[in-house]
Amino acid sequence: MVVQLSAGGPQIAQTSAPHCCLHSHLRASHSQIARGSHNVHKLAGGAAPHQSRRAACGCASSKIRAVAEVDTLVPAIDTEPIRVSIGDGPSGGGGLFTSTNPEVRRISPKADGRTRVKLVYVVLEAQYQSALTQAVKNINSNRSNVCIEIVGYLLEELRDPSNYAAFTKDMEDANVFIGSLIFIEELADKIAAVVAPQRDRLDACLIFPSMPAVLKLNKLGSFDFAKLMGGAKSGAKKDSPIKKFFGTLKKNNDNFEEQLLKLIRTLPAVLKFLPSQQARDGGMYIQSLQYWLGGNSENLENLVLSTAQAYVPALKGVDFNCAEPELFPEVGIWHPMAPGMYEDLKEYLNWYDTRRDTKFAADAPVVGLVLQRSHLVTGDEGHYSGVVSELEAQGAKVVPVFAGGLDFSAPVKKFFYDPIYKSTAFVDCIISLTGFALVGGPARQDAPKAVDALKKLNVPYMVSLPLVFQTTEEWMASELGVHPVQVALQVALPELDGGIEPIVFAGRDSNTGKSHSLPDRIDGLCARAIKWANLAKKKVAEKKVAITVFSFPPDKGNVGTAAYLNVFGSIYRVLQDLKAQGYTIEDVPEKEEDLIKMILNDSEARFNSADLNIAYKMDVEEYKRLCPYSQSLEANWGKAPGKLNSQGQNLLIYGKQFGNVFIGVQPTFGYEGDPMALLFSRSASPHHGFAAYYTYLESIFKADAVLHFGTHGSLEFMPGKQVGMSDLCYPDSLISSIPNIYYYAANNPSEATIAKRRSYANTISYLTPPAENAGLYKGLKELKELIASYQTLRESGRGPAICNTIIETARQCNLDKDIQLPEEDAKDLDLAQRDSLVGQAYSRLMEIESRLLPCGLHVVGSPPTAMEAIATLVNIAEIDRPENDPPIKGLPGILARSINRNMEEIYLNNNRGVLVDVELNQRMTEVCRNSVRAFVEDRTDKDGRVSIKALNKFAQMTGLGAREPWTDVIKETEFKKANKDELRAVFKYLEFCLQQVVKDNELGALQQALEGKYVEPGPGGDPIRNPAVLPTGKNIHALDPQSIPTQAALKSARVVVERLLERQKLDNGNAWPETIAVVLWGTDNIKTYGESLAQVMCMVGIKPVPDALGRVNKLEVIPLEELGRPRVDVVVNCSGVFRDLFVNQMNLLDRAVKMAAELDEPDEMNFVRKHAKKQAEEMGINVRQAATRIFSNASGSYSSNVNLAVENSSWSDEQQLQEMYLSRKSFAFNSDRPGAGGEEQREVFESALKSVDATFQNLDSSEISLTDVSHYFDSDPTKLVSGLRSDGKLPSSYIADTTTANAQVRSLGETVRLDARTKLLNPKWYEGMLNSGYEGVREIQKRLTNTVGWSATSGQVDNWVYDEANSTFIDDDDMQKRLMDMNPNSFRKLVATFLEANGRGYWEATPDQLDRLRQLYMDVEDKIEGVD
Repeated sequence: MVVQLSAGGPQIAQTSAPHCCLHSHLRASHSQIARGSHNVHKLAGGAAPHQSRRAACGCASSKIRAVAEVDTLVPAIDTEPIRVSIGDGPSGGGGLFTSTNPEVRRISPKADGRTRVKLVYVVLEAQYQSALTQAVKNINSNRSNVCIEIVGYLLEELRDPSNYAAFTKDMEDANVFIGSLIFIEELADKIAAVVAPQRDRLDACLIFPSMPAVLKLNKLGSFDFAKLMGGAKSGAKKDSPIKKFFGTLKKNNDNFEEQLLKLIRTLPAVLKFLPSQQARDGGMYIQSLQYWLGGNSENLENLVLSTAQAYVPALKGVDFNCAEPELFPEVGIWHPMAPGMYEDLKEYLNWYDTRRDTKFAADAPVVGLVLQRSHLVTGDEGHYSGVVSELEAQGAKVVPVFAGGLDFSAPVKKFFYDPIYKSTAFVDCIISLTGFALVGGPARQDAPKAVDALKKLNVPYMVSLPLVFQTTEEWMASELGVHPVQVALQVALPELDGGIEPIVFAGRDSNTGKSHSLPDRIDGLCARAIKWANLAKKKVAEKKVAITVFSFPPDKGNVGTAAYLNVFGSIYRVLQDLKAQGYTIEDVPEKEEDLIKMILNDSEARFNSADLNIAYKMDVEEYKRLCPYSQSLEANWGKAPGKLNSQGQNLLIYGKQFGNVFIGVQPTFGYEGDPMALLFSRSASPHHGFAAYYTYLESIFKADAVLHFGTHGSLEFMPGKQVGMSDLCYPDSLISSIPNIYYYAANNPSEATIAKRRSYANTISYLTPPAENAGLYKGLKELKELIASYQTLRESGRGPAICNTIIETARQCNLDKDIQLPEEDAKDLDLAQRDSLVGQAYSRLMEIESRLLPCGLHVVGSPPTAMEAIATLVNIAEIDRPENDPPIKGLPGILARSINRNMEEIYLNNNRGVLVDVELNQRMTEVCRNSVRAFVEDRTDKDGRVSIKALNKFAQMTGLGAREPWTDVIKETEFKKANKDELRAVFKYLEFCLQQVVKDNELGALQQALEGKYVEPGPGGDPIRNPAVLPTGKNIHALDPQSIPTQAALKSARVVVERLLERQKLDNGNAWPETIAVVLWGTDNIKTYGESLAQVMCMVGIKPVPDALGRVNKLEVIPLEELGRPRVDVVVNCSGVFRDLFVNQMNLLDRAVKMAAELDEPDEMNFVRKHAKKQAEEMGINVRQAATRIFSNASGSYSSNVNLAVENSSWSDEQQLQEMYLSRKSFAFNSDRPGAGGEEQREVFESALKSVDATFQNLDSSEISLTDVSHYFDSDPTKLVSGLRSDGKLPSSYIADTTTANAQVRSLGETVRLDARTKLLNPKWYEGMLNSGYEGVREIQKRLTNTVGWSATSGQVDNWVYDEANSTFIDDDDMQKRLMDMNPNSFRKLVATFLEANGRGYWEATPDQLDRLRQLYMDVEDKIEGVD
């Protein structure tokens, strides 16, 4: 069936005129922004994507193809990097996200004797504006007895106080109010506050799907939605379906809007039980909804007239002869050139394949488009037309489908399969142009339902964005890019469905409210979609894949950098797998060691040349011709070719080609070694060599896909908008049209998300190496044996002598910094004192021994054996999981309850060194390990692999009398009374976890992506906290940012904050800390569901509260009586990644701090207010401004660059490092100006830091600790604070360790020592690394460099750490030789780092140690240079 569009429906011709205007405006705006003026020329069709930015108008009959040529800019290498700036906020909007004027939606007709009816409406987005305006104009032109005054507000406009005041005034004399899709609770509350007092006076109040607070304002005559929703005085029946629905809102995770629409459609069944007048009025509501959803000007005209004649008293008895609602298909197919809508794919194809206006190749890709029906019926479909016309211009066929509700899986299932071969996908790729999740809208989604539909269809799923809350001009001028609320709703939620590539394709006109195509964005979107589609069509033997590895810091010994990944071993596996699939792979060596050499070494130079192998030399003329943005880089780097990746004449592409696979080395940022460049507050553009590399992949090698190998590279961190790239954003320019597949560590969802959003990556998770307990070695092992002897003989005459030996051995192991060791003889101590001393030493030993550490490096496609997973499973079993269904109780707690003890009490006593509970905790740990080991052994074969047969045992074993191997272990211990049901539940959960741990789809997911198929999404994070991370080989997503912090996170946060404050008081003369400097990380908050975010709230005494839909966006003050302590001030520094992912949470944090500062409380009980008042007085600002405490980098920039300076030894003194921190991390977030992004507030930042008593960070995962990555010291302000404080006092520094169920707060020094003992100095760790050869040496060198970083920023590294490291890696001749042979470049860096640590005063080395190091440095230099 074909449904004809009405005269008021969408007309293609209507969309063409505004586009020309827009193009002119875009050009003019672009000319004012960073890259210089743009000269726009018309080109003939068919220019390659890298040569042009193609414009796609929203009209079918014409196209404008434009190329932006950038004027030459004056080189300024030593100046501040060029950047896009929004100045005082977009379009003079006072820092708000939009400054559009509601007056453009106002129509005030002359009454001329007619009855005037005033209608006020508030909607989420502007798609209804044009149709409503036309409807009202029709009424005012054609009706003699009525005229309509109308004014409309977009939801986001009501943040502006002047707009809110105007809305309030308009409501005072309104007759009718209409609201739709009001799903932001803080704004919903503001609307309700205005409308509720007017509700009884209004003639009609129509609310379509919205927050409950607004929805209950519905009123049509006697029809009262509030009564149907229920409430204490509503009189609603208990079994009312509407009341039930709203009663379970926070529990449900499905699609709220769609379910609400379905619920409203069931109203007829409810209405028949109501009195006749209420039923009639209820029927009017249903009819009104049908008019509204119909959306065209005729339907909206009839909506206004039917409401007026029924409910406006002055029009009583008037009959406007309103037509019934014009209904459109719930799902269907639409095309801008088609005569109407289709409800059958065959009918659509009959029309499509007989079109005369265009012809397609026989093997043309087919792209499925997903659209919102509301845009079609309201005539706001110009942006859809633009995508359709551009796809067809680039040679693709299209099937544009729509849904009337918000469940878009229905048209996907109905229209995207072959009409003949029903189970075969008809489309090769999907682009959703709705911006919403596949099943869901602004409030909720149903990701499992969406994933199920997309897995069955099995094609790439792209979700592109129309601008909703901003106009085109506002988006272009914004450093943030897309509005944070839109990011949460239309980027984060679709990612849970497996959506990729959030490209902004449509803008919004500030006057008409209509959407329009963004030509260059649509061009890129379509080119990328077609390339994804072609991956399914191209023959495997002809496909070209560019594998890209990283080298960071830039050094030959660092090629192949990636977190926890054996990169070249993994590439070798990938090459073998691709060859088996039929890819053209040539000249691959037989060993991975030879593969490394082929890439690392220039075949034209000496074997050990410092130069990498050169795959291609690109001359400057070719580079400028192929790279359209090359001239924009000259402001930072001068004329091409520059000095990086160049020999002075050509740009050099490093790597090696193996048939149709190229393995290339991504250039680095380029400014790592320039101390002056590192001081700039904003990051520089990519250099010419970087641009040349990606130009080579696109235009010369002609890659069908690029595979970025491991966590992580530089592409996604290049300057540009945070989310929603424009063509001026470097990640977008660099990746161009190449499909980007990215192997990313499963435990790093935050940076993976940045890669997804900024470089359009289809991420594939890889596992971190199997974890083991750190164990004990050397003196630590001896110390444990001594403690065991003491436990046996403590009350005998030998007890004091053994205690003396324990004290001496502890000193030799450098434990005297961690526990207080007495100087006197142990015989002078009583038994309790000796027990306490030994208990503390034992507690520290067990802390070291039980620490989980990843052993070695992971190879893609090599899952751990079941036996290798035991330590991970033990830690999984430790955790209580009340949110699980059914809830799981942690194994240690089960054991503790069996002997009538509380596990939390045991942990606390263990941490204090109470010997009896240290011993008990150790016995419980051993029972946990042994029972899990017995469980795993029972499920494995002789090779240690999980067998299919074994997996079926569990079901049999839960029957009566069945043998349970873990029970056999536990029943022989003091814990034999442990609850068997609780044990059964935890081991049943471990059964599931074991299966996930040993599964593997890392190579399979890559194959799917390269075949142009759907890669199933999955969460990233810590597999111990969230085993759903497993198995790996999933398209990583983060979480719904509006869902954190969770109630569980708040509970954990309170425990940590209490322990932090207790520890600070203990170390600080029992005084409360007045200010704590806190660092927030993106990945940590994803893994813990917002624990560190909640910690900040706890410190200031403000509680985050979920709204009616469970989204966390409200705040409540915790009264001082309940808090029981002063409100502690904070200075919060958010990582650049946290800033990008959690802008809404930064808003919440800023609101929380300012809320605390404005409380009328005494200074001694509110340090936030105390400091803000003092700052306000000193700086001449108000208290609210002075309470600015939430800081990060400038938009588009990341890190303080302290890490780059340390890693590259490119810093002169600590003052320079501190200046980097201050210049780059002093950009404040202001909830009163949320659209302004980070605004430089260095004076406020420094002023706030002056009162800091303690610095604080979190460790939440056993896989990553303080010296594993440079990020932690990069964000540490400890020494900086000392320099800013008037007393020069070094603040205390603390680390919260929540890597186990026993959450602890340690000093930074304690944590650095623990890290050194369990990793850098631990044979189990470094031997595991050295098993990976070349890359393992680099990992050892990296830990030492990061240790120096901690010395530089905090001064909390003891001399013995460097001494022991020197003894382990330098004094041992055999170790020396191994390191030099495996990776001479990294070994040279290791030696140089020891010398640097001494030279900077961090290590007091002996003359002999220094002489040996200097000689070694010369020896390794000779080896690298090939000198015998």
